[in-house]
Amino acid sequence: MAMIVAESIDRSATCDRFFREDFIVLVNGQWQGDWNPYQKVNGNGEFIRQTSSFRHWITPDGSAGPTGEGGFRAEPGRYHLYVALICPWASRTLMVRQLKKLDSIISVSIVEPVLTDQGWRFASSQKDAQQEHVAGATPDVLHQSTYIHELYTRVDPQVSGRATVPVLWDKQRDTIVNNESADIIQMLNRAFDEWGDNSVDLRPAEYLEELNNINSWLYNEFNNGVYKAGFAKTQAAYEEAVTGVFNALSSLENRLADGREFLLGTQLTEADVRAFVTLIRFDVAYHGVFKCNRKRISDYPFLQRYVERIYTVDGIADTVNVDHIKQGYYSVKALNPNGIVPVGPELNFIRQGTSNPVNTKAESECLS
Repeated sequence: MAMIVAESIDRSATCDRFFREDFIVLVNGQWQGDWNPYQKVNGNGEFIRQTSSFRHWITPDGSAGPTGEGGFRAEPGRYHLYVALICPWASRTLMVRQLKKLDSIISVSIVEPVLTDQGWRFASSQKDAQQEHVAGATPDVLHQSTYIHELYTRVDPQVSGRATVPVLWDKQRDTIVNNESADIIQMLNRAFDEWGDNSVDLRPAEYLEELNNINSWLYNEFNNGVYKAGFAKTQAAYEEAVTGVFNALSSLENRLADGREFLLGTQLTEADVRAFVTLIRFDVAYHGVFKCNRKRISDYPFLQRYVERIYTVDGIADTVNVDHIKQGYYSVKALNPNGIVPVGPELNFIRQGTSNPVNTKAESECLS
């Protein structure tokens, strides 16, 4: 029986990990109860993010990576990503897929934005995928699953844990490679260079120490900080978290005030991917439903231009679906009991249209 035990620099950079400590939705392969938005909290009511489970690595030659077992060689058409467009952790895997020009190499399935009582659900048909409430979602083209948790029990019928996204799937071995986004974005950065854009390196060696430091800081103070504010169970925990969030925003604004294009200078790196996925969701979701409302990103002139700059990088707009983001976050009944989704804010730089244009089918699937 598989259990979720692995560690990560991001301490589980995946979505839908909002459960209380004793609420494990898969026990011995059986779904247990309704979805609950709260994860483990400590004695001060502070939100604690949980850990990931499947930690194998795709490598150019199939050798074992830092964790897990070997046998996952990089090949065009062999792998598939399961993502939620609401989810910042899943969306950063989509961003790297686009930046590395892997959209014809790795196919994608997109779940609906609203978590059901059984977790993430796929559109049941292409017809459903065109309906307003699921526009941009897709069926599971590989297995015709209804819910993400069916993929987990397909791999291990006795699995215990939460069924999260993103999921990186091996079509050849019919198994999960990895469900930790921090691992997945590193794999996509280099493992597929034979077929992708090898001129793009999001983890350049000359910046690696600084990059790892800023990544850790971003996660603790900002990426996870908004969740700590939104899911805090006490006033003190909320105020501590929200203070950290706005201290982080001020630090980012000051960093960009010297005119640099990206966080580490002139080159877009993994740190920019990690920052962007939270920044793009801030004004439309975290400012409201997570009560991070001291300021908006639009109140920070350098950060606002930075967000717009990354959004216009080729392929990045395809990974952003504001309708999914708002529908998903504002559907959390514990935070928004009536489920009312705000009509704003207006973001003039966002491309109009509800259907997400991500290329979900890898052209090289015919090779697999």
